[in-house]
Amino acid sequence: MPTLPAVATIAQTIQLSLAPVFLLAAIGQLLNVLAGRLARVIDRARGLEMMIHKIDDGPELARHKWELRLLDRRMSIINAALFLSVSSAVMACIVIAVLFIANLGKFHIGTWIALAFILSVCLLTMCLVAFMVEVRISLRAIHVRKEILD
Repeated sequence: MPTLPAVATIAQTIQLSLAPVFLLAAIGQLLNVLAGRLARVIDRARGLEMMIHKIDDGPELARHKWELRLLDRRMSIINAALFLSVSSAVMACIVIAVLFIANLGKFHIGTWIALAFILSVCLLTMCLVAFMVEVRISLRAIHVRKEILD
């Protein structure tokens, strides 16, 4: 008769999976922030696209085109950050699943699990760097123009 895993073994596996679970919760919040920023950038770009057709040639048209290029770059960076954060979440899910499979199946693959977790954290770090770059780029567009302040 096959033996079922002991409750202590399962409890230990659940304890081991807490760090990746907390990582998943943090990634979920980050995804929410990134999606919100992307939505605002897209809305602003659509508004500028509507305005750009109503403006004749001049400094206002040049400024709108400059801002559209900036918004396009921001969209690309946010999309990259979203990809990296989702990839990190997928790796964290894989870590959790493999932890249980390895523990229940008595597989000795701790090194592979550790590498997968490290990869997840590295992907999250790259996501945060992309987010920081996007925030810095967004600061270029929010300053009040000097000609208005004069």
